[in-house]
Amino acid sequence: MEYLVDTAHLDDIKRFCAFLPISGVTSNPSIVKKEGKIDFFAHMKKIRSVIGPQASFHIQVSATDYDGMMKDAHAILEKVDDQVAIKVPVTMEGIKTIKALKAEGVKVTATAVYSKAQAFMALEAGADYIAPYYNRMEAMGIDSAGVIADIATIINTYSYKTKILAASFKNVAQIDKAILAGAQCITSAPEIYETALSGKVVAGAVDDFTRDWQAVYGDDRICDLR
Repeated sequence: MEYLVDTAHLDDIKRFCAFLPISGVTSNPSIVKKEGKIDFFAHMKKIRSVIGPQASFHIQVSATDYDGMMKDAHAILEKVDDQVAIKVPVTMEGIKTIKALKAEGVKVTATAVYSKAQAFMALEAGADYIAPYYNRMEAMGIDSAGVIADIATIINTYSYKTKILAASFKNVAQIDKAILAGAQCITSAPEIYETALSGKVVAGAVDDFTRDWQAVYGDDRICDLR
């Protein structure tokens, strides 16, 4: 499994990369908007310096037409680094862009996936990652886990090298379902990961352990014992 954080906030990236087994970072124009009008390329390079050269880094184009997306992609690769996975929405123009970028040997993440048909086209176009939007599909009455499971089946049946990078989560249960359905990668807002590790039940268990220890040894910790 690969866990990525879906944010462009440097402090969050530093914090969660320090605590959790984070494989990389994803961003899109809506996420960048939360940071205000930043120096885009300088900010993305700072993110790369935090996560390191081997981490997975996904940056989305802002254009919606083929020529514009190609120009955006080349600018990102030139001004951030050439190992970035370019996020391209799976539209008619997007599929054309994915094909062209893959012909150049560029890493591509097919994003804004709401259907199996989109995913299957992106697979054949050569996308390295496919990002189905779990919560958004669920809100539309679509069986999100079923879509991911069917994409995983097609990947295995036809030996595609593409990974499923499930995205758009509102809670930990959705992440669990996506993983069990066959997603190899998850990208989520960092606070959802934190929720999984800091619930009341978990905190209560830790408090019980602490009280039981203190009942016998007081404030001495294991490292204090002689």
